[in-house]
Amino acid sequence: MSGATERREALVEVYREASGCTLCPLAETRTKVVFGAGNADADLMFIGEAPGAEEDRQGLPFVGRAGGLLNELLGEIGLDRDSVFIANTLMCRPPGNRDPQPGELEACRPYLLEKVRLIEPKVIVTLGNFATKLITANQSGITKVRGRPQVHELGARTVHVFPILHPAAALRTPGLRATMSEDFATLGRLLAEPAPEQTQAEAPAPGPMRGEDQLDIFAP
Repeated sequence: MSGATERREALVEVYREASGCTLCPLAETRTKVVFGAGNADADLMFIGEAPGAEEDRQGLPFVGRAGGLLNELLGEIGLDRDSVFIANTLMCRPPGNRDPQPGELEACRPYLLEKVRLIEPKVIVTLGNFATKLITANQSGITKVRGRPQVHELGARTVHVFPILHPAAALRTPGLRATMSEDFATLGRLLAEPAPEQTQAEAPAPGPMRGEDQLDIFAP
């Protein structure tokens, strides 16, 4: 993708397809698909676990208390939600906020990779244990790997992956708030570094997609 307008238009097309997704049983229990939101030309992308109850109602990621803390942490490094893109490993809320199941992750994976391919972020922040293990393909706990940049290939992109605690952890344990501020300071420095060298050719653009719904949720 050559520019923000093209990226945004392509993401809207993928959103249309995702809005009608019935590839896993979560389609039967969701209120809204939580595709993701933010800047289609962002250098920084966040990946969390799955939508919660409020996200399911609004169709937007990180709109509850955890989202409020994420907004505060972004402000500490001079960013806001309009300058980043926020998504989850799943686009639909699992009943009772249970852990995502393998079939659900497999159904959502192509959409997640396509978001990464189109947005072309320089840094992907994984929020919490589950997203970190999934994206890095490593079962090390978040407390062992948080705050340490890694390099991975994802969505035909070579990116910095930066694992941090989920904001909900700091809400449960206020003493972790300072740890998160430290990690965001490191994140700010990482964003100032060059993007990793691309070692893999871009995947071809997908064919035409169809969908019934459209929501304009990407910053121009």
